Amino acid sequence: MFKIAVLISGAGTTLKSILDDAEKDGAYEVGLVLCDRRCGGIQYAQEKQIPFKILERDSMLSERILEEVESFDLVVLAGFLSILEGKVLQAMKDRIINLHPSLLPSFGGRGMYGIHVHEAVYKSGMPISGCTVHYVDEKVDGGSFILKRIIGIRDAKNPEEIQSLVSSIEKGALTDAIRLLAKGEDIYESTHQCI
Repeated sequence: MFKIAVLISGAGTTLKSILDDAEKDGAYEVGLVLCDRRCGGIQYAQEKQIPFKILERDSMLSERILEEVESFDLVVLAGFLSILEGKVLQAMKDRIINLHPSLLPSFGGRGMYGIHVHEAVYKSGMPISGCTVHYVDEKVDGGSFILKRIIGIRDAKNPEEIQSLVSSIEKGALTDAIRLLAKGEDIYESTHQCI
């Protein structure tokens, strides 16, 4: 069984979609949920009886995460706001993925999260946006792409409307990427997949 650990910081709607998707056919299993703060998403782990831990946000956070996830096939950052650093990135190379709410490499990097991303996209005047599932490495939002989804935003009147449009495709993109990795499919053939 392909086992994943999910890292969260907020309401947990992405975690819920992963848990629901995992139950469809058993292609993968969520074995652990880690949080870097007490947050609403814990309820979804409790409902499904998935082990969870709340880890203190300090200089040792990344090392404690490594101790918890080293045996897992994949670590999924699902709205996880802390930045991973140090040994965990080497030990888990190509086993940590993140969903970013833009078409990377545009509108990524430090400080580009949540509504900040969509504000930047809106100011740019771009007619499209989307999301990118990528591997996590030492550079924030700099890892290799696994999958992209594109959506038209020409009619969006503000950053909040862009956020809503992008949000509608994010969860499906992330669960599809998890499934690609669980099946061991050639990621390079799936890179830049646009729907």
